[in-house]
Amino acid sequence: MSNDFDGPALAARFPAGFTWGAATSSYQVEGSTGADGRGKSIWDAFVNEPGRVVDGSNGDTAIDSYRNIAADVATVKSLGLSSYRFSLSWPRICPDGDARVNAKGLAYYSDLVDALLAEGITPWITLYHWDLPQALEDAGGWPERATAERFGEFARIAHAALGDRVKHWITVNEPWCAAFLGYSSGEHAPGRREPAASVTAAHHLMLAHGLAARAIKAADPDAIVSIGLNFYPVHAASDNPVDVDAARRVDGVQNRWFTEAALRGAYPEDVVEDFKAISDFSFVEDGDMDQIHAPVDVLSVNYYSRFTVTGNGGATSASAAPTGAGSAWPANEHIGFVSAGLPVTDMGWEIEPAGLTEMLTRLHAGYPEVKLAVTENGAAFPDKIEDGRIHDPERLEYVQGHLAACADAVEAGVPLVAYFAWSLADNFEWAWGYTKRFGLVYVDFETGERTVKDSGRWYGDLVRRARSNREAE
Repeated sequence: MSNDFDGPALAARFPAGFTWGAATSSYQVEGSTGADGRGKSIWDAFVNEPGRVVDGSNGDTAIDSYRNIAADVATVKSLGLSSYRFSLSWPRICPDGDARVNAKGLAYYSDLVDALLAEGITPWITLYHWDLPQALEDAGGWPERATAERFGEFARIAHAALGDRVKHWITVNEPWCAAFLGYSSGEHAPGRREPAASVTAAHHLMLAHGLAARAIKAADPDAIVSIGLNFYPVHAASDNPVDVDAARRVDGVQNRWFTEAALRGAYPEDVVEDFKAISDFSFVEDGDMDQIHAPVDVLSVNYYSRFTVTGNGGATSASAAPTGAGSAWPANEHIGFVSAGLPVTDMGWEIEPAGLTEMLTRLHAGYPEVKLAVTENGAAFPDKIEDGRIHDPERLEYVQGHLAACADAVEAGVPLVAYFAWSLADNFEWAWGYTKRFGLVYVDFETGERTVKDSGRWYGDLVRRARSNREAE
């Protein structure tokens, strides 16, 4: 695909009322980690442990969004976007993770919502994007049921403050990452390597979703509630039964475990059997699955890449940061991830736009009752700065290809309602620190200056054309 991609033709393939946006998360962009009564999160503790982050950096400043509401909103507006997805920092609002509210922290998000609405930009709020209050981790973290219960309280607090102006709510973002990178591999905060505990954490994250979704719906039946899950097409490296079983196992943990729980109220039986090698499932209490099976209006799909797997081991995923992390696949540590020979991003992730169409059509076939939204899609690449412009042809091609894949899904009958690029701007990329850039907007991490990249310019032009086309109809 070339950079003279036909934007007008692509814009015309999306339906009226389609939501165009970009996304961020609180710890990655806000900074001001000690300001105005914010409590500590697990990421504040994690980044201070030697060797946890590739470049030894942290989110204390990030891109300073906490002090720059006007700049962030202006950036969203400059791209012509109709929506902005951002997450709430739980410890900024509830410093100790309990029901005690920090008014200044809550006011920040209220001001941000007001600023967005004043410019005609619709806020999509994510309640949890991995920054658990450290006080709750000190009490056991996500392997403890009480953490899910506290999250239900947090959802009620957030909705009571913002629900008069915000209709779109994503409960938990990528519970796979929070559970298995946080408690199995240790690549993410809190950095624990406890495979059995990670399975318990995964369940409690889903319970947290159910409690939050029900709390929001009880307060506002018209609220649009979602859960954000990261999906990967999984292919066996060969037709060898060992590889085929490996693909079943990874697909089960990555794609079916959380979706079946949220939308069908039961975990896949084959994955339960796999996990029984390390867990007795005593953490699942009567009524839990009914609680998890809460009303969901939209399934939020985060898509970046694909997996090719072998059951013979001997290979590892290229996506892990080089920080000595363990396996993120409890009870499946024997599985290896191999290259399919596709081009890769700066993260080592293989690029396959057709995989997004594959996942969207598969999800619609399996769960036809829910609408779908792509709430994260993007790529890290090194950026070239020339004459004040940021040239990123590889990212531009990535965005073009994946938007075409979305259009293919729409034309196949998928009820796709939104696309959010990841991310709005370069930011703190978790264990990779500031060494990887995903943004449509370039950030000078020394000065904070923002510059729209070529990919952002193209995306903004496409969005403006798509919106004007539909407004003219």
